[in-house]
Amino acid sequence: MKTKIISTGLALGLAMSGSVALAEGTLNIYNWGNYTSPELITKFEEAFDIKVTIDGYDSNETMLAKVKQGNTGYDIVVPGDYMISIMIEQGLLEKIDPNTMENFGNVDPKWVDVYWDPGRSYSVPWQWGTTSFVVDSEVYKGDINTLALIFDAPPELKGRINMLNDMNDVINAGLRYLGYDRCNSNREELKALTELLIRAKADWRTMDYSTIEKLTSGDVDLSQNWNGASMRARAQRPSLVYAYPKEGFTGWMDNVAVLKGAPNLENAKLFVNFIMDPENAALISNFASYANGITGSAPFMKPELGSAPEIVMPADAPAPDFVPPCNQEVVDFYNKIWTKLKQ
Repeated sequence: MKTKIISTGLALGLAMSGSVALAEGTLNIYNWGNYTSPELITKFEEAFDIKVTIDGYDSNETMLAKVKQGNTGYDIVVPGDYMISIMIEQGLLEKIDPNTMENFGNVDPKWVDVYWDPGRSYSVPWQWGTTSFVVDSEVYKGDINTLALIFDAPPELKGRINMLNDMNDVINAGLRYLGYDRCNSNREELKALTELLIRAKADWRTMDYSTIEKLTSGDVDLSQNWNGASMRARAQRPSLVYAYPKEGFTGWMDNVAVLKGAPNLENAKLFVNFIMDPENAALISNFASYANGITGSAPFMKPELGSAPEIVMPADAPAPDFVPPCNQEVVDFYNKIWTKLKQ
């Protein structure tokens, strides 16, 4: 999931003329904005004499729509867990068998037999984390570990809340607050959800993916947010505290995959293997401030990542809720709710 700031058309680094070339050519990456370590890219370019270009997107759905248009020229994408499942089903990803690559043994076993890619025939871990919210503890001094701050805002937070402009994150948070199941098709429960969201929206200031900017500028005092982005915002606004609401919160993993018909397939495979090296995985985490799912990377990571409250969950926090893709009936219901909410 994830500091989703669009960074379209960004080319990072140049292949160094004095490098030892094990490959050559180009590699075109389509990733979440502000989510790719420049140091990682430079290291890859120098190692393989491959020029890397990066375009950015702000949501899984934006990426999917672009890919389905065809002829994108992209080789690598970085979808979230549920989106990997969708893209495999729709035949949009190459079966590159990363589980046979040299560095695959570094993947933490708990991230191998995952629901979205059992056994890892299509994808490997990039970063993983949680989606909850962060709040300024100097503005609100009460218990922050409840979704009531979003859906029944206290006076000091009314008009000071940013929500992610993301249908699934907003709807799933509402369902958790009401105690309802995810991927929900119960019409009465969805009616109650719609009423909750519309009522709560009156207390929201914005719905925006640019969470770090919203928080560090002082535009809002609470934002639905990803844990790594919250850590990065706290570095500039120390009074921010990341919440682990008792009603639950989303767990997610972003994964590197290769698009079907990638123009630079072999270079893409080199990159997939490259990021499973512990030192390289650590470069990603040190930049983005999330865990990476690669064993042996911890010694190369910034010390603060090992103790950050946004990364290390309290013992009494609920387990993160990884939500698989919902069926089309549910998606249609959610689209109608989202349309009403955005009016």
